[in-house]
Amino acid sequence: MALVLWPHHSREELTKEFDRIINTPKEIGFICKKNEKAIGFIIVSLRFGHIAGVTSKPVGYVEGIYVKEDHRKLGVARKLYEVGEQWAKNNGCTQVGSDTWDWNDDSIVFHEKLDHKKVCTLVCFIKNIDELKT
Repeated sequence: MALVLWPHHSREELTKEFDRIINTPKEIGFICKKNEKAIGFIIVSLRFGHIAGVTSKPVGYVEGIYVKEDHRKLGVARKLYEVGEQWAKNNGCTQVGSDTWDWNDDSIVFHEKLDHKKVCTLVCFIKNIDELKT
């Protein structure tokens, strides 16, 4: 599932990342299973640095949430989110943050249904300096 959510990463990279998450108290992952098969997951962290719109720290941050397509629209993502939110609250957070791409309409609708408020839109730029004219 993580490879579907983050297709630009290798299985090896994601395995290392999930091993790191398991071994730190500042991040956690929850998996939802049906008939002993994983159908969704969420990763939540405690962030202490700058996050747009945040008024308290630490803030719980949804690093990723995914539900297999054939299990969507059944409340699985909402339940995963609620478990992650409770973990953040238990760790001293009064806010939960998240982000998504501007083209990810499903994710935007999901966040809005959970009462998230859009606080900013980020525009990223890149320039290849090797292509500079001399």
